[in-house]
Amino acid sequence: MEVREASQVFSTWLILFGMKNIRQIDKRLLTILLIVFVQMLGAAMILPILPLYAMEEFAMTPQVITLLNTAFFGAQFVAGPYLGRLSDKYGRVPVLIISQIGTAVSFFMLAFAPNVGMLFLARILDGITGGNIIVAQAYITDITPREKRTEALGYIFAIFGLGFIFGPILGGTLAAAFGPRVPYVVAALAAVGVVILTYFTLDETLSEEQRTANRNYNRGGIGLDDILRNAPLMLILIVAFVGQFAMGLLQATFALYGDAVLFAGESPQRVTLGVSFMLAIVGLGQFLTQSFLLRPALRRFDEARLVIIGLALRTTALFIFAALSTVLFGAIGSLLFAVGMGLMMPPLQSLSTNTVADELRGGVLGIYQSTISLSIIFSTAVSGVIFAVNPTAPFWLGAGLSVLVFFPAILLVRQQDSMAVNSQQPT
Repeated sequence: MEVREASQVFSTWLILFGMKNIRQIDKRLLTILLIVFVQMLGAAMILPILPLYAMEEFAMTPQVITLLNTAFFGAQFVAGPYLGRLSDKYGRVPVLIISQIGTAVSFFMLAFAPNVGMLFLARILDGITGGNIIVAQAYITDITPREKRTEALGYIFAIFGLGFIFGPILGGTLAAAFGPRVPYVVAALAAVGVVILTYFTLDETLSEEQRTANRNYNRGGIGLDDILRNAPLMLILIVAFVGQFAMGLLQATFALYGDAVLFAGESPQRVTLGVSFMLAIVGLGQFLTQSFLLRPALRRFDEARLVIIGLALRTTALFIFAALSTVLFGAIGSLLFAVGMGLMMPPLQSLSTNTVADELRGGVLGIYQSTISLSIIFSTAVSGVIFAVNPTAPFWLGAGLSVLVFFPAILLVRQQDSMAVNSQQPT
């Protein structure tokens, strides 16, 4: 299929899934969304099968398996900001291509890994070059007017959901039919396709003059003292850290949880397929939330209260995983968790930009993203040890922390209400 035909098919999907003003969208935006979709499809393919692959092919324990995620996110935490800066200095397209090549190589390494060390090297390489989504978001901000950026970036979250609908199912089906190494080869070939698509279809958005100016620009940041003195920002970062901590626990142990609890006693092929379909439900929930639910919810509730609603749904889902460990309730919990995270995390990110001056919004978003990354690093590092105690223990921990974080979330609502009242008073 040619690139133009692929874009037409992709556009049809977007129309069917709610993006009705597709003809008014910049064609470059459609192209970058298509690239993100193929990228996420490949990444989501390996999500349900990597833990089981590591356990069955390399006899790795849960404590070590979950460290594969830690290695990925640790490398991404270190390298991500540098990739973003490199894209400012040398252009979006070259950095996108280099990072996508790294992803393709890492998938091939997973496919033909002879030992555990190669698995970790592959995950570290993918983490180092895994900032391509950040660069794609920067590309979108380059081509989108300021007043439409929120909507355009919202499409990225919807595409994440689409990738996680089809990716886990495809990966699980390939593993069950052809063996556990085949999905990595397919994911690698998809990444190679993304490289080709990027090279032949994307125009650079930064002029040589802009890149030169960016190379010569020394941008100040937000210091630790500034963060500690900013009470609303501190509350937001606490809620975001705990929210992503629960996500890290689920992501690192869900396949193992499916093997030990939801599909206990089933064949490896059935376990892989079952976990894949559960993760596809998460993707579906994420996509539906971003495409159809978030916008009307924002019209009815302010962002701080939407955080409370999302937190309540996510906490309920974690309790379901912990206490009602059946396939049916697992599916319900997967959907509720996705909807809760979809309602909770985007408003938090938006609220963080309102806690500082406009000139510091980029810096505060960097701090927010670093908080998220640190949370995933810590949660995936301890998740295997917690899982080894009891397969449902990560979900009990996540649910308990979610209950505790209601207190700072409620304080955040009160602060936002107070700020709204003060802004309406005459000066």
